[in-house]
Amino acid sequence: MLNSNCIAALRLLAWGLLLCSGSSYSEPAEFQLNTKCPPSFELVAPNACELRTLYQFYSSVQGRGVGGTHTALPAHRDGFSPQQIDLGRYLFFDPILSGNGKISCASCHHPKHGLSDGRALSIGAHGDSTDRSAPSLWNAAFLSSLFWDARANTLEQQAAGPLYSKIEMDNTPTQLLASLSQNQHYPTMFKQAFPERGLSIQTVYIALAAFQTSLISLNSRYDEYAHGNHQALNEQEIAGLNVFRSFVARCAECHTPPLFTNNQIAVIGTPEPNGRPLDVGAEKTFGSAKLKGGFKVPSLRNIALTAPYMHSGGLKNLRDVAEFYTKGRGHAVPEGVEMQLHWHIWEPDLQQHELDLIVAFLGTLTDEKFSPAIPTKLPSGLPLVGAQGLVRKD
Repeated sequence: MLNSNCIAALRLLAWGLLLCSGSSYSEPAEFQLNTKCPPSFELVAPNACELRTLYQFYSSVQGRGVGGTHTALPAHRDGFSPQQIDLGRYLFFDPILSGNGKISCASCHHPKHGLSDGRALSIGAHGDSTDRSAPSLWNAAFLSSLFWDARANTLEQQAAGPLYSKIEMDNTPTQLLASLSQNQHYPTMFKQAFPERGLSIQTVYIALAAFQTSLISLNSRYDEYAHGNHQALNEQEIAGLNVFRSFVARCAECHTPPLFTNNQIAVIGTPEPNGRPLDVGAEKTFGSAKLKGGFKVPSLRNIALTAPYMHSGGLKNLRDVAEFYTKGRGHAVPEGVEMQLHWHIWEPDLQQHELDLIVAFLGTLTDEKFSPAIPTKLPSGLPLVGAQGLVRKD
């Protein structure tokens, strides 16, 4: 077993890797893919980027009660090459992936909006509203299922959803492959990233997955506090953390540190805004009535940047979210609808100042130190589009 001095030395080594990787990653020459790993990753033989984080020094058994600070992260994906990650970055920001060249992945998951888009419901390539809010992609490498209704099990499987959805990017595999194959730069870039496979629909999915696994946010003020710097949070924020992980509020039962999600589905009975019909969520995915109105528990990392909240953006701010949980079990479930609400949705009867403390604590989870570099120019020659570049039809 490592003694405290060894652990301290290893932590300093890991922190040094984080800092060094962050300073060495830069925009490569035009469309020559980067050979260096993104921040927080170490390049190992033969040509793979492996994640390095201080949480690797903790085991789950070390956590002290619900929401313990010294708790290990769940399993994650890494091991992609620097070139695959960088190719995925270009694809992610390039509107060439949409059928009409008007939106990119970044239109709904933009770094300037916490890798979401700041809307209650996102807007597709033709100006139509989508069915749900765009979830943040921070720490996607740790997610065991994707989409609000958990209908995808891998990032590669998830990629096909928005690409071919009529109300999202409205492309087809044939058109997508033709657009990339006929482009001046992409075939060569795919050869750089996938020397043996080159350009194919599958390598498009893999490149997008590689980039998304590089979106790591684990260096917030909360993390500094968790790793031993107790000056990183003020008294109000520490009090908020204590309410958050208390057996009264029970926030940490589902939003479990350090990822601040348990990667599960929960039925909590959130309201649908503006008279929208009930979204049955995971009931459709799994064909299970007990999951009616069930959705994935989202991570709270960078949550202060991604308003409005819930699967359809029905709650405008974090204060509204905190208050939702203390208004009473099932208070927003439509009349006549049967839902099997999650066991922890009860009536904690939190006081107003306790709700304020929770909101104050959630602000400590903000960390965009390793926000991805937005390309200055795209291989397609199309203009970059922002998170709110499209106008809704209505």
